[in-house]
Amino acid sequence: MALSISLVVLLGIIVLILVRTGYQRILPGTAVCLFGFFLASTGIAPTVNSAISSLTGWISSF
Repeated sequence: MALSISLVVLLGIIVLILVRTGYQRILPGTAVCLFGFFLASTGIAPTVNSAISSLTGWISSF
């Protein structure tokens, strides 16, 4: 649980920086956020979560 909260905070900071610098506009960013939100409620969500968990485990093993 702590990993997912910190990942959300990190991604939120990245999105904020991209919007502030002009690399990302508000409407496309909103569309991407809504896509992620609706993707989380589909059947592929456990697969995405396990892939992220294995990737972070692999990174932390270094």
